[in-house]
Amino acid sequence: MRKHLNRTPPGSFGGWRVYQDRLRRDAALGKVRGRLARWLAAAAVVALAASVYMGWHAAEAPDPAGMDRAAQHRQENRLTKADLQEAIPPEALLNLKASDLEIRIDSRRHLVETSLDLPLQRYLMDQLDRRHSRYIGIVALEPATGRVLAMVGYDRSGKKENPCVEKVFPAASVFKIVTAAAAIEDLGLLPDSQMTYNGRKHTLYKSQLRTEQNRYTNRTTLRRSFALSINPVFGKIGTHRLHQELLAKYADAFGFNEPIPFEVPVAASTIQITDDPYQWAEVASGFNQDTRISALHGAMIASVALNGGRMVAPTIVEKITDPQGRVVYQGRPGAVREVISAGACRQLADLMEATVSSGTSRSAFRGLHRDWVLSKLTIGGKSGSINSRDNKARFDWFVGFARETSGEAKVAVSAVVAHEKYIGRRAAEYARLAIRRYFQETFASRKEQTRDAPG
Repeated sequence: MRKHLNRTPPGSFGGWRVYQDRLRRDAALGKVRGRLARWLAAAAVVALAASVYMGWHAAEAPDPAGMDRAAQHRQENRLTKADLQEAIPPEALLNLKASDLEIRIDSRRHLVETSLDLPLQRYLMDQLDRRHSRYIGIVALEPATGRVLAMVGYDRSGKKENPCVEKVFPAASVFKIVTAAAAIEDLGLLPDSQMTYNGRKHTLYKSQLRTEQNRYTNRTTLRRSFALSINPVFGKIGTHRLHQELLAKYADAFGFNEPIPFEVPVAASTIQITDDPYQWAEVASGFNQDTRISALHGAMIASVALNGGRMVAPTIVEKITDPQGRVVYQGRPGAVREVISAGACRQLADLMEATVSSGTSRSAFRGLHRDWVLSKLTIGGKSGSINSRDNKARFDWFVGFARETSGEAKVAVSAVVAHEKYIGRRAAEYARLAIRRYFQETFASRKEQTRDAPG
């Protein structure tokens, strides 16, 4: 027989009444504990929500003091140049009358602020000779930063294209800048180095490439050969001294046959160098149709003479903001590439200055010493001209620079014109107009700042 157990409730040592009182107390305490647990749980949810909310806002409005520059730059720059090349059509940047424009990205309007110098831009637009020109392309930029100050042009064909970046025109004698840079840097030639040639200055026959001298041989210097654009001299440099390897090396250094990093697509400048020594002469002197550049690239090439031998990638977009006003792209100075040494750069600038003072562009810059703006400047450049393959257009170039003789301001300018039956305003004239207007504004602004300065 099983023994009966007296089952007293656990912890109960005073009988049933005491046990019931304890149960009532435990129930009341349980309610308090339940309410407290529910309150703590609710408080935890609120705290978690608040922490997430604050985290989102911290991400949207970071504290610059607690963030390194690279991290801040990554956050601000949500768009890349590749994105802009898809979003901004090249023709949208041509002949802008305002410093900004609207574009659509992901079906939303964005505001693009450009680096354009509006007074200069509008002035050059008013100077375009549309009556006698098939194409015009003019670009001015800051050499040190690559910031585009003006991009003006005209296309008679009516196509919605930008002749400053989409058209690549025969470079003609502009390529002599590359040849001269190679001859100075690699061959050790100087502006006063003695050169010889036979025949006329602007022809290039195989007989003119011979090294033998006779009583008909003309003697000159590298400086004068460059200034007067003497084809046989540069042809002989290409054929007998630079050859295929060095011509290709310096063409690459100056950015041929490769994309130009810019906020809109730019047609690549092209060059072909074969195994034929006579073709080397054609390339070196610019006496061919296959070496082609854009007006934008022309300004970049000119800037090398002002930048100690460096070329800076161009930029035209200062920043882009989205519909909420947030910066989604921040422009910055373009990448820099070393083209030639600083010493070679000084010699190259000497040659380019001779083009303006005593060479092919002398007439376009006549009277600059009597001009109150131009007389304060040192100006250099290279002209070039060549007919189209069908002889229905005459391509006319001026690629050059200007800097204060006693100051820091500088500008690089490139102008190309395709003349038709009649020759209208020439490329060097556009360059002179651009240079004079830019420095006129610079001097006026500086004078205004001086007048407003305290004391």
